Amino acid sequence: MTPLTSKLPQTGTTIFTVMSALAAEVGAINLSQGFPDYDCSPHLVDLVSTAMKEGHNQYAPMAGVMALREQLAYKTEKLYGATYNPDTEITITAGGTQAVFTAISAVIHPNDEVIIFEPAFDCYAPAIKLMGGIVKSLELEPPDYRIPWDMVKRLINNRTRMIILNSPHNPTATILRKSDIDELSAIVKNQDILILSDEVYEHLIYDGETHHSMARYPELQQRSFIIASFGKLCHTTGWKVGYCLAPAFLMQEFRKVHQFLVFSVNTPIQYAIAEYLKNERVYLDLPEFFQQKRDHFRQGLAQTRFELLPCSGSYFQSVTYNNIIDEKDSEFVIRLAKEFGVAAIPTSAFYTKATDHHVLRFCFAKKQETLDKAVDRLMKV
Repeated sequence: MTPLTSKLPQTGTTIFTVMSALAAEVGAINLSQGFPDYDCSPHLVDLVSTAMKEGHNQYAPMAGVMALREQLAYKTEKLYGATYNPDTEITITAGGTQAVFTAISAVIHPNDEVIIFEPAFDCYAPAIKLMGGIVKSLELEPPDYRIPWDMVKRLINNRTRMIILNSPHNPTATILRKSDIDELSAIVKNQDILILSDEVYEHLIYDGETHHSMARYPELQQRSFIIASFGKLCHTTGWKVGYCLAPAFLMQEFRKVHQFLVFSVNTPIQYAIAEYLKNERVYLDLPEFFQQKRDHFRQGLAQTRFELLPCSGSYFQSVTYNNIIDEKDSEFVIRLAKEFGVAAIPTSAFYTKATDHHVLRFCFAKKQETLDKAVDRLMKV
């Protein structure tokens, strides 16, 4: 056979798979991949069981169970004052990553340029390249990882089709501020530029800060795909259920791809989440729940030789290790797992050029005893 020509020749196995496999192999505490080690709500599990017993076991509507879309429309209006038609502007997806891929697939054509900010979640660039698009990346630097909007302006041209934003941000745990929104609004005004806003950590925001969803701002809402995830909201990353909000003209194109990519998403889980979200405390109490974990973990890490970086959102804490050793982060995380029993993510994996600022990312969506055990081990570094 003729040898295959890879469509992603520079792409290997995702760093999350690599580090989770290493953690399992050496018995390290896995603070690398972002998932909880505690159970989701027993009530939510009961609701899934009830939905199954009630016969909700066949295909869901392509766009998602209407009861769930209606709950999302209510939640979005309550939190952000934004109106979305559940019939034409909300689609349930097989997780946030599928929603990102679908949105990019729906609107990016060959030679369209897409601006991303690195360190960037690793699914953005491959999806753009698969569609023949051109990735225009801007590197952000620690400790604050602020977006240099003057540089963004210089990248804009008549081929710029989309800007991808992620707030709260993975892996840096930073958030967009109102000043960022003002800069973004000025840049896209009178431009045919779409926004993909990855907001899967929308409820994981701390210290009384505001989540500046694109849904809050009509001039941005009208050009945005907003991606979110029930995995983060319900502590159920393994269920792989998320959703996309977008104005009808964008959602129409989104669904054209979605119907052939997955068609529809797990039916009983959708019915269960729809019922579960009727209790608003489910999402209103999340910031306090995770801030307690963040504060506890930071207090522990402060006793180590690692230097804490700011954490305003998400369930990740980044640290630098400049005070410990001058070693590549990709090498240091392997030693950290093998010799000290804690698995982390090297943030160079989120840069196209593997830029190494000696920054590691830990996930604190864990039981307190897990975090305490990890800190005990990290104190020996």
